[in-house]
Amino acid sequence: MNEEDKWIRSIQRKADNEAANKIITKYYKEIYSYIYQQTINKELSLDLTQEVFIRMLKSMHHYDSKKASFRTWLHKIATYQIVDYYRSKNYKYRTDVSPIEDFEIIDYEDFILSLEYKEDIEKINEIVKYFNSTNQQIIRLKLFADYSFVEISKLLKITESTVKTKYYSTLKIVRKELKEWCK
Repeated sequence: MNEEDKWIRSIQRKADNEAANKIITKYYKEIYSYIYQQTINKELSLDLTQEVFIRMLKSMHHYDSKKASFRTWLHKIATYQIVDYYRSKNYKYRTDVSPIEDFEIIDYEDFILSLEYKEDIEKINEIVKYFNSTNQQIIRLKLFADYSFVEISKLLKITESTVKTKYYSTLKIVRKELKEWCK
């Protein structure tokens, strides 16, 4: 049994805070990065990451290493958190407006690339949020967490061919919508 398995077992059996802190420390940056790539908002990413780990701790008794690795299970929780956020009223009514004077532009080209990337992510999220939960999870895990089709298949308990079909059909719609958006 490796160290991570010991922490998991300790959390499941004794609600061990020290073990919980070790698990959170191990995966915090990875989950934060995964969420940040989809929100491009530091504060929001911090909030959602915190919610992921709260959900993880609350549902730790459901984790079964025979069904998925802990990392995969944690990414599934993060994906659901992101899907829930983009479907929430909080997202729909949120405005994130800051005066341009508040930003110090060090490298203009990097700044422009960063803005374009953020706009692209926002457009993709705006399109993807209308897909069903399974299609959203497939797109998010493939694009933002770089999961393979096999890993996604195991995680979602659907065949690899179904994952590929859903991914490519959803991606085709996203590309079409992005082209329409850019006209």
